[in-house]
Amino acid sequence: MDTVTATGQVRATGAWREGDPPGRRLWHQAARPLRLEGGGELPGLRLAFETWGRLAPDASNAVLVLHALTGDSHVAGPAGPGHPTPGWWEPLVGPGRPLDTDRWFVVAPNVLGGCQGSTGPASPRPDGRGTWGGAFPFLTQRDQVAAEAGLADALGIDRWALVVGGSMGGMRAVEWAVSYPERTGALLLLATTAAASAEQIAWAGVQLRAIRADPHWQGGDYHDTAHGPLTGLGLARRLAHVTYRSEPELATRFGRAPQATENPWQGGRYQVDSYLDHHAAKLVRRFDAASYVVLTEAMNAHDVARSRGGLPSALSRVTAPTLVAGVDSDRLYPLAQQQRLAALIPGADRARVLESPYGHDGFLIETEQVGSLVAELLG
Repeated sequence: MDTVTATGQVRATGAWREGDPPGRRLWHQAARPLRLEGGGELPGLRLAFETWGRLAPDASNAVLVLHALTGDSHVAGPAGPGHPTPGWWEPLVGPGRPLDTDRWFVVAPNVLGGCQGSTGPASPRPDGRGTWGGAFPFLTQRDQVAAEAGLADALGIDRWALVVGGSMGGMRAVEWAVSYPERTGALLLLATTAAASAEQIAWAGVQLRAIRADPHWQGGDYHDTAHGPLTGLGLARRLAHVTYRSEPELATRFGRAPQATENPWQGGRYQVDSYLDHHAAKLVRRFDAASYVVLTEAMNAHDVARSRGGLPSALSRVTAPTLVAGVDSDRLYPLAQQQRLAALIPGADRARVLESPYGHDGFLIETEQVGSLVAELLG
């Protein structure tokens, strides 16, 4: 399961590296180190981001789109040099679409700690001593949002017309609304939670162990070697992907059917095994194992109520018109979590339900339903 470049070079990571084609990316270089919630600071911080549309003279039309765990800044647009996959929310962004780029200026950063152009474990250390690797510091969602606030400052955006995110992106979106209520004009939270649950942490913990058990992990210091922990990252992706989909969908699509020409009684695979292998292979070609660890640990640390006097007190800070929505078949972020958010955010009304057979991934797939929610908030 090697990661291979366009020139045929085998790499230990699917991360974007210096010298790779930039694609549509722009970069924000922070002027000062970021002080981290867990202690210490991160110097040399850089965020990759993409934009669509044009910022109004008064900067009143800016929309912030926050991606999930293995997403990136490439929300819309084709695959091509610098972008191994097409935009992950393509039907939502563009002229005449729910996030109409003739009206709105859409900004999507690659999260801090990620691997598609923003500072993360695969990035060079600012002191020139190689790659960050295993020395990259522990991050929280608040650290990531603070970095994104710096990007907003650099773009001249005092207040977002809308902040929208699903899953991990939803964690950051709710942190935006609580940490910077005056900068969040409207809020759309999709398939997310106020705090990571014990079960979510447990699923994530198994994935982290799979990566760290890979003999090529090397404590996270593998980026400049010939082989990275691609097997461990692939195992983590297989496990995660099962939690992202629903059992009825898997049963309907695959049942107990064997993969073509293969016999499971003789070492072959079932169709569902082949499906998971496919998604694992796709991820290792475009992602980095150490970023997966850093971002997963940040998700496990997510608790919007931490040091804020409890959840009702924390969410009472939200002043933005808010819609919260969950997927009816989501077994990883069940509807009860979105219902709790909606009940405690002032003016959030009730949790909306995205009807989908696709489980947690429904917030990415059911773009027509998500587009209706965007339209409800933006008018």
